[in-house]
Amino acid sequence: MLIAIPDILDVNALYEIRALIDDAEWVDGAITAGHQSTLAKNNNQLPEESAAAQAAGNIVLEGLGKSPLFFAAALPAKVYPPLFNRYNAGHEFRAHIDNAVRIQPGSDFRVRTDLSATLFLADPDSYDGGELVIDGQFGIQRIKLPAGHMVLYPASSLHHVEPITRGIRIASFFWIQSMVRNDDHRRSLFELDSAIQTIAIDRGHADAAIVQLTGVYHNLLRQWADV
Repeated sequence: MLIAIPDILDVNALYEIRALIDDAEWVDGAITAGHQSTLAKNNNQLPEESAAAQAAGNIVLEGLGKSPLFFAAALPAKVYPPLFNRYNAGHEFRAHIDNAVRIQPGSDFRVRTDLSATLFLADPDSYDGGELVIDGQFGIQRIKLPAGHMVLYPASSLHHVEPITRGIRIASFFWIQSMVRNDDHRRSLFELDSAIQTIAIDRGHADAAIVQLTGVYHNLLRQWADV
């Protein structure tokens, strides 16, 4: 399932993050790449142990916690601490698939990467190129969202970032281990939950059919969840 999630960050949160990271020390993005990705990756990144990255990451996590749509789509069990990358003119990230497991350096915290997320932090009119291109179940999708919006997609997808030809693309990226490992199961739960919420607007959550459908949702989640 691929889904765009609007307004993870509001204007104030965006300003706070950019104030933290714009003047921070950026390094070669290959520091978090696997062997294959190192050959494809050409960008800059904030060291994840840096104070700026950690403070900005906490703001991102706070935004995720306020998004019912993120929770419904991802059913998160673990979120890898958000990272930050920057693409200047000429930078790109050629086709790759994310590593199956991410381990936080210096700790035993690890995440099975069921889902990948890219949270855009720059106005799309401020740079040319830089589209996130995802080759997934429903064909090729080209993603370039407003600042503060995020795209969530299966980490197993082949994807790349188009070369930058003008300006600077800045984003946060991270991975989610879902309570529901199977993408088809996760999509079915999301569609069922969305339908329940839509019908409840007219009939109310106390309606007998809504109560029954909600029970079906939770029984499926109980069957499929790995917690």
